[in-house]
Amino acid sequence: MSQNAPDAIALLKADHRTVEALFKKFESTKSSDKKAALAKEICTELIIHTIIEEEIFYPALKGKIDDEIYDEAHVEHDGAKLLIGQIMAGASGDDFFDAKVTVLAEQINHHVHEEETPKEGMFAQARAAKVDLNTLGVEMAERKSALKQQFKADGLPTPTARTLSEVKIRLGAPAA
Repeated sequence: MSQNAPDAIALLKADHRTVEALFKKFESTKSSDKKAALAKEICTELIIHTIIEEEIFYPALKGKIDDEIYDEAHVEHDGAKLLIGQIMAGASGDDFFDAKVTVLAEQINHHVHEEETPKEGMFAQARAAKVDLNTLGVEMAERKSALKQQFKADGLPTPTARTLSEVKIRLGAPAA
């Protein structure tokens, strides 16, 4: 176990900055191939990030932070996963591909804001609750490393939604 891992919040904030930079690169590129590569990188980073939050970080906060913030974070993840699935199934030349990545960026920006808001955000509440962020950081860093290796070998998994119920939705003709 590496004792040099950042605390859990530092690790998550570093992930946030990485994804923000990738979204900016996506927004500024014109190349379809580069957009495809960036979208895959964004999806990979977000899938890994949501897994480590949902498996390790969020369970450590349950009952220690505001229930509403805790619940919203899970639902926000699932909303993002719907778009991640669409982006992963698409191609950069597809109709609405860029729009899906843009909306995903907006959703992630909102989610990050709610986690990082000083005094009342999830991270501030975790610190105030004296959650052992160092131990969590080590565990999360190890899981993150294992997931990167797994995804490199096996490819990206289909995102798993945990708060949504299966519903029937009828798909209409594509928007023009």
